[in-house]
Amino acid sequence: MQVLLPIFYLPPISWFSIFLNPDHEVIFEKFENFPKQTFRNRTNVYGANGKLSLIIPINHDGTRLISEIKVSHREKWQQIHWKSIKTAYQSSPFFEFYEDQLEKIFTFKTNSLMEFNLHALKIIQKILKVEKDFTFTEEYFKEPEQQNYREQFSPKLQTNFHMEEYYQTFSDKYGFLEDLSIIDLLCNKGPESLTYINNIKSK
Repeated sequence: MQVLLPIFYLPPISWFSIFLNPDHEVIFEKFENFPKQTFRNRTNVYGANGKLSLIIPINHDGTRLISEIKVSHREKWQQIHWKSIKTAYQSSPFFEFYEDQLEKIFTFKTNSLMEFNLHALKIIQKILKVEKDFTFTEEYFKEPEQQNYREQFSPKLQTNFHMEEYYQTFSDKYGFLEDLSIIDLLCNKGPESLTYINNIKSK
């Protein structure tokens, strides 16, 4: 089955359950207008004070097409995000194991949001030891033929996927937070992450 997926920044775990499904032929949406307040330029991690949103600042130059969106380098957001992730996960079981690879996400130089997200995805796939092929859309269709997941994942809504609870560094304080960034799963579940992703079911 062909599925149409948005290109996210360190996507939520549920996104990976669609992306890595062996029955899915993945097509990334390249020609949509950039929607604000979505995972296209934000990711949620588990910080010392609960859920923490890390947001990539965007250059507002009138461009709307996702493939042309430029990131702003006025704030040193890459350093800030990496520092936040280190602070959040340095005492998790597997952070040290993946630290060097994860750091490469935040030393990558590009002005393109899409390029940054795809580079990060490449590193996450290496960590998960998977190689999933994908293609890109060639134009925008409001009602695509493929199974459409462009609006499926929202930072504002509860997830549509059932997540088994797993140990999280701060869960003693705030309980289990479901469907955070893939980073949360990797740092807490390590090599079991792929099995966990494969067991996710829609609600």
